[in-house]
Amino acid sequence: MTSRWAVDISAHRDLQIRWKPISLKLKNSTPEDSPSFARVTHTHGLLRVMESVRATEGDGVVGRLYEVYGNHIHGAQDLVDPAVALLEANLDSKHAAAFDDPSFDVAIRASMDDGLGLTGPDVGTPILAFLNSKGSRVGFFGPVISRRLPIDESLKLWDGLMLTARTDSFWELKRTRTEGPDFSPVE
Repeated sequence: MTSRWAVDISAHRDLQIRWKPISLKLKNSTPEDSPSFARVTHTHGLLRVMESVRATEGDGVVGRLYEVYGNHIHGAQDLVDPAVALLEANLDSKHAAAFDDPSFDVAIRASMDDGLGLTGPDVGTPILAFLNSKGSRVGFFGPVISRRLPIDESLKLWDGLMLTARTDSFWELKRTRTEGPDFSPVE
């Protein structure tokens, strides 16, 4: 839902979104006997596919694939076949071969190192990066949003986040989540 929020506000705040991968399999060193191993291994393969798309087609089309992934993983709760996801995003299904190609892990790891370098290691996803008051890159884990917001609320949230990002001594806000993603349309 955070990704949809970012897309919703991007035109209103002149944002340029660059989707970058973070692998929970790599970040958490998920062991094979973990109940989440199959899921994080699958989503890691999807990130490889995303990096294959980025390598040959550029950043501009990655968002389409990211949205398809999110609709399946969080909306339909399924482990989408990479070739199906590529077709849904109107991208060449040849990229599905990257699913099992560990050479793309270098780009995934570099992206993760960049994001976690801005936030520190004790965060998850999403991570947002932007410039602080001194023009330096800073990052935050979150915001974690459970449903799409009306645009006026979305913009207020962004503006508030920008205030915190530009406050050099601000570090953290957190509360326990009480609901999962809701894909209902904005009311």
